[in-house]
Amino acid sequence: MNTGQPTLDERERAAVQGVRRSRTAAPKVSVVQYLNTAPLAWGLQHGGQRERYRLAFTTPAACADDLEFGRADIGIIPSIEYQRIDGLKVLPGLSIASKQRVRSVLLLSRMPIESVRSVALDTSSRTSAALVKILFGEFYGIDVAARPSAPDPAAMLNGADAALLIGDPALLYNGDALVFDLASEWRKFTDLPFVFALWAVRPFEADALDLRRDFEASCHQGLQHVNEIAAEWAPRLGIAPEAVRIYLTENIDYTLDEANLAGLRLFYRLAHKAGLIPSVKELDLVES
Repeated sequence: MNTGQPTLDERERAAVQGVRRSRTAAPKVSVVQYLNTAPLAWGLQHGGQRERYRLAFTTPAACADDLEFGRADIGIIPSIEYQRIDGLKVLPGLSIASKQRVRSVLLLSRMPIESVRSVALDTSSRTSAALVKILFGEFYGIDVAARPSAPDPAAMLNGADAALLIGDPALLYNGDALVFDLASEWRKFTDLPFVFALWAVRPFEADALDLRRDFEASCHQGLQHVNEIAAEWAPRLGIAPEAVRIYLTENIDYTLDEANLAGLRLFYRLAHKAGLIPSVKELDLVES
């Protein structure tokens, strides 16, 4: 008798088909929602790669969590998190870095650096929080008490001598605190660039060459459309389009060249020395 209900065999076949569909679904990409990722993700949103990936936008810390807990296949993660999450590979050639001044990773202070004894750390950040601790411990020679805080400069500075602010809120800061650009501070002591974030990949079924080509093309297209990005983001942030363009083309560097790699490796060694990571592992790159 046909009851209208699927038989066991039919349910099993449907389950198998569902598994197959899930395995062939477009990879999920976790993207930081700040301005500085706009060129990296341009092609994934607007170019020839837009049908191949599913994008979700969030904070840098949440991007790392998405990869660690399997909620995403690919993500822009804080560079420190590569050392803390097992099993990741890095897409070569791409990063969010700064050769000199970054403008969007700032230490705000109520007093000169040598007088600072407490720092409020933006909870959106992990790499920059590690950088603050390294700068104070390794280069300033100051033992500071650090505590996490929501990215509200006034509240942060009300409860601490200094505050770490990152991303678009830092780019827009116009308060009265002393401002220290942390990429500039790193450069002053090391003469190297600083790498803030990387494209990281969890193991999943994908053609490595296609993956590299897609993400390289996405960034290339983004840099070709900087004026369009500036026109979109300037009113959103309340700053001039030219300021956006300068930020994306002069303050942010999207390569992972030899100088950036040297800066990244030194950062990892100093993070280990400071007890911020358990060991230092070499970058495992996605090979074509």
